[in-house]
Amino acid sequence: MYYTPWFKRRSFQVVLSLLGLLLVFFTFMAAGSFQVSNEPTQGGLDPRIVKIMNGPPYRHAEWGLLEVDPSTGRIIHSLTPTERFFEPGSTAKIITVSATLDDLGFDHHLTTPVYALGHKKHNRFDGNLVLVAKGDLTMGGRTRPDGTVDYTSVDHTYANNVPGAALTPEDPLAGLNQIAQQIHASGITQLNGDVVIDDRLFQPDPNFPAVPDPMIINDNLIDVVLTPGHIGGAPASVTWRPQVAPYHLIDQVTTVAAGQPNTVEVQTFPDGRVLVTGNLPADAGQIVRVGAILDPAAFARTALIEALERTGVSVSATPTGPDPTDKLPSNGSYSGNPQVAAYVSPPLHEYAKLILKVSHNMGANLNVCLMAVKAGSTNCDAGFPVMAAFLDRVHVDRDQIALADGQGGNPVDRLTPKVVVEMLHYWLGQPEATAFRLMLPILGVDGSLATFCTHCPAKGKVFAKTGTVGLPDTLNNRLTLGWALAGYLEVKPGRYYAYDLVVNGSVVQDFNGVLGVANDAANISAILQEEAAG
Repeated sequence: MYYTPWFKRRSFQVVLSLLGLLLVFFTFMAAGSFQVSNEPTQGGLDPRIVKIMNGPPYRHAEWGLLEVDPSTGRIIHSLTPTERFFEPGSTAKIITVSATLDDLGFDHHLTTPVYALGHKKHNRFDGNLVLVAKGDLTMGGRTRPDGTVDYTSVDHTYANNVPGAALTPEDPLAGLNQIAQQIHASGITQLNGDVVIDDRLFQPDPNFPAVPDPMIINDNLIDVVLTPGHIGGAPASVTWRPQVAPYHLIDQVTTVAAGQPNTVEVQTFPDGRVLVTGNLPADAGQIVRVGAILDPAAFARTALIEALERTGVSVSATPTGPDPTDKLPSNGSYSGNPQVAAYVSPPLHEYAKLILKVSHNMGANLNVCLMAVKAGSTNCDAGFPVMAAFLDRVHVDRDQIALADGQGGNPVDRLTPKVVVEMLHYWLGQPEATAFRLMLPILGVDGSLATFCTHCPAKGKVFAKTGTVGLPDTLNNRLTLGWALAGYLEVKPGRYYAYDLVVNGSVVQDFNGVLGVANDAANISAILQEEAAG
């Protein structure tokens, strides 16, 4: 989706992925692959779609569209040569998530262990406890009681850039709390030593716009929730989570008159300050802002020590400060040391659903790193050969893919409509076809399509990943956009067309214009579904 924090650091593109438009067309061949013509189909598009595509935001834009009946290979609609590269935004996540599900498996679990390095005497342990980070995306911080992973339509990772962000109700520290309880249950009530986080699983890749880390708590963000007070009276109400030392809130927010600009910002500092500043309009309602956790390993170490103390395990080490990595085994081996706790993640398909529903950028990039780890490397780039081998094996033409990250946010990232439909077609032939389709946002129902077309006949019948690329046009004080939607149109129960719809080069003045493009893409998709259903 939209990762402006990266955009503020770099002069590359901002990935906002909210919707995506682009349809691809295919003809089914022997070997299970598609052969696609580059000629437009006969009959043209619905006049309502043509009217949208000729609207003011698209005066200089280029549209791509491919819609195919995968059961026969019949091309329903095509527009623009289908082997032309487009900026895909977060529809690229369809490729990376697919490769990860294939490589690790739908039901794969990540196990984050804690080893005891030292000697136990009665309830006292002399030595160190080491949590070995395994790249768990949520560490229990979104897990519902039934084991599924929770999400909201606008994820908190986009809170600084997109209106309407909301928090899930689960405790971000839930996984660490479970680990602390297990350590207590192992018979340790006094730790005469230290707690260490081993985060050597892979090296964070600075080339990824949203950089994943082996140790992730609450997406490595501090959440700040604000509610306006009375002008000239009570200050704004501010709460924050997860509250872990030495982080502490400094509130400098002023409630101003309704209709005034919302200028609230959150900054975090190495000394633990969480500085919240700016003006909050009286009519803003409850809003969420986030600040970065600057040292994920040190944060997790302190959070685990605090969880141990709450559970009844005293720790002699100072809880704050840097992660004492000099106390880790140099060879990375824990052979012969007892495992005293472990957090086991939900199945990987739950994380895949989270990534696709809310367009979770760090999670998509983490997938590339996890494939690299399985291949025996600490270099995340080693995940790309794994992805390439998967695409070759399932007959998805990777010559029509250019990717340098997992999220679709690198300037090099490009996809053709044809290759997107190839990937979508592949899943329709798999036992997990229904599971994969339901991982995608559903029009008018959930994820990044929740608020669009909520009362149209196509509601609940379009399953599509959204993708957006936005760049500022400083000369004209406006934005240029690429937008995409790719997924499935329900023709009748149990039967689906695959489609990819994309527009590159649209121009809008502000965020309301961005929402207008998103709404246009959703409406085109709805018309296509209604037309397909007859």
